[in-house]
Amino acid sequence: MDRAIIVDGLVKNFEVTEKQPGLTGAFRSFLSPKKKIVRALKGISFAVQPGELIGFIGPNGAGKTTTLKTLSGLLYPTEGFVSVLEFDPWKRNPEFLKQISLVMGQKNQLWWDLPAIETFELNRAIYDIPVRSYNQNLNELIELLDTGEILNTPVRKLSLGQRMKMELTAALLHKPKVLFLDEPTIGLDIVAQQKIRDFIYDYNIKYGATILLTSHNMDDLINLARRVVIVNNGYILYDGPFEELISKFAKEKLIKARLSNEDNISDLEKIGKIKKLSFPEVIISVPRTTAPVAASELLQNFPIDDLTIEEIPIEEIIRKAFKNEPEK
Repeated sequence: MDRAIIVDGLVKNFEVTEKQPGLTGAFRSFLSPKKKIVRALKGISFAVQPGELIGFIGPNGAGKTTTLKTLSGLLYPTEGFVSVLEFDPWKRNPEFLKQISLVMGQKNQLWWDLPAIETFELNRAIYDIPVRSYNQNLNELIELLDTGEILNTPVRKLSLGQRMKMELTAALLHKPKVLFLDEPTIGLDIVAQQKIRDFIYDYNIKYGATILLTSHNMDDLINLARRVVIVNNGYILYDGPFEELISKFAKEKLIKARLSNEDNISDLEKIGKIKKLSFPEVIISVPRTTAPVAASELLQNFPIDDLTIEEIPIEEIIRKAFKNEPEK
């Protein structure tokens, strides 16, 4: 098998009811509903090699989650060809389901009032994992994610970061060959985000898993993805090395600082391009290569209470890179 995932001319349309405003409009929509077709995916094509870790990115509503749901068999395509591990996903073949997993950062598969270990036991039965393999896999995941002390804690009492670790554990107990991750670090603090990234990287290397990752967090992509596929408005706009995209369209970084007073505030323009200045907050754009030096100059010459260096948003990179999109 030279390609773990094949997508060729994938189209996905949804029929939705148009809602009219106001109470009268609501009655009209109920009695005489007007339907319209929303074209979520408009003929996208790409392939993924076994063991690749790919960033699948784009703005909200671009078609990312729809693609992952189609690849995992939750949605039936309107048109096109899709193959995952040489299976048709929407046939939901048990052998296929035992080799994939879908983790959605905003969805919860764990039983809320029970300890996560109860969900793990349920998944062991669902995936028919031998007890010996289950115990071995669980112990490896506990060690990788450092979750031994919270296995028997009710899920509702866990922090968001702890819950995400448990979600990953539940999804990986059966050692899937293909892993679809939809915003796995959303809502997590910086420390938790990095721990999740480290785990995903280690899992990919250790088990050779094929991983398709969606994220709005540039740090996720910088730390994990060598290749990115950018989708917007249902079309693929870019498919290639992440470094090439960054070098061409993300030449700056953002320095965000909080000032303790307004002394020398007019001199901030000497550091870089001021994107926003609303005391005490200031955002300055500087070249990537000089960001550490610029941050040092700010700390030495201005009254700074707090400072962070951040990547520009993914949406801005897309806007810079692709000003002309295919027609709808």
